[in-house]
Amino acid sequence: MLAIACDHAAVEFKQEIIAHLKKRGIACKDFGAFDAGSVDYPDYARPVAEGVASGAFEKGILICGTGIGMSIAANKVAGIRCALCSDTFSARATREHNDANVLALGARVLGIGLALDIVDIFVDTPFSNDERHIRRIDKIEGNCR
Repeated sequence: MLAIACDHAAVEFKQEIIAHLKKRGIACKDFGAFDAGSVDYPDYARPVAEGVASGAFEKGILICGTGIGMSIAANKVAGIRCALCSDTFSARATREHNDANVLALGARVLGIGLALDIVDIFVDTPFSNDERHIRRIDKIEGNCR
């Protein structure tokens, strides 16, 4: 199951992503926001990031206007490797090389078609398990070898 959340700038965008994932048979827990009233994105990034970090969710998706604020907020949670992606190459690379567990998207930056392609690649691409990438992730996590 995936965890997903957005701020007020991306409510409709998030709904389209959830509908797309549902068609693919992928369940999502929606942490909000649920309407266009102004909210603070860290209030939505944190529960998704904490849920992924705890293992309650396999991966997370966070959406705001640019994706920047959500990615910064999510990466404050230990164990989270949130990647802001605006293209399919980066989505594939961050899964293969960084084992990113949260995807950030910018609803004001991307069209929904490209966003859905990025989501599919992020969800479907496995981590490479290459020793050099494991070593680098360990260093990011503070577990230097």
